[in-house]
Amino acid sequence: MNLRMARPEDAWALLEIYRPYIATTVTFEYVCPSLEEFQGRIVHTLERYPYLVLEEESRMLGYAYAHPLAQRAAYGWSAELSIYLEKQVRGRALGARLYGALMELLSLQGVRTACALVSSPNPHSEAFHEKMGFACTGLQERVGYKNGRWLGLSFYQKAIGPYDREPRPVRVLGELSEEEITQVLERYSMEI
Repeated sequence: MNLRMARPEDAWALLEIYRPYIATTVTFEYVCPSLEEFQGRIVHTLERYPYLVLEEESRMLGYAYAHPLAQRAAYGWSAELSIYLEKQVRGRALGARLYGALMELLSLQGVRTACALVSSPNPHSEAFHEKMGFACTGLQERVGYKNGRWLGLSFYQKAIGPYDREPRPVRVLGELSEEEITQVLERYSMEI
């Protein structure tokens, strides 16, 4: 098992993991992005946040990444997380590895709150986030329409850092040392 930062050349394999989700209500996207667009998403994310890939014997099993919760400056200490796994590898605790490493790296950057927006209903994702220590703090009803039905959006959050009175600015991913990143990735590559 190898947990590492994504690279632009991973886009095709990661897109193949994401593609089956387009037909579901897990994502609110209607059309699968192009390879170029997906590569751009990876590059853009890595400018600021971790974008992790979990592979086994060079086969991509899943990925997770963070992005801004919202654009206003006051949201800067919060990040929204996303995760996608190959359907065949569910039940192996791989999502916990990806999310655990992602949240630890975000905490090192200075992020205080990890957030997830989960389409509702979505029992698998809801159970996963609760198992990972997230709390559901709200539901926006009927905010999305896909596959012939109106969907809600549940808001999950988890504290991953202290809420100091005068927090330091969040560091971009490139400001973490190679050693800090490697220690986290190796630890979660080894965990069962």
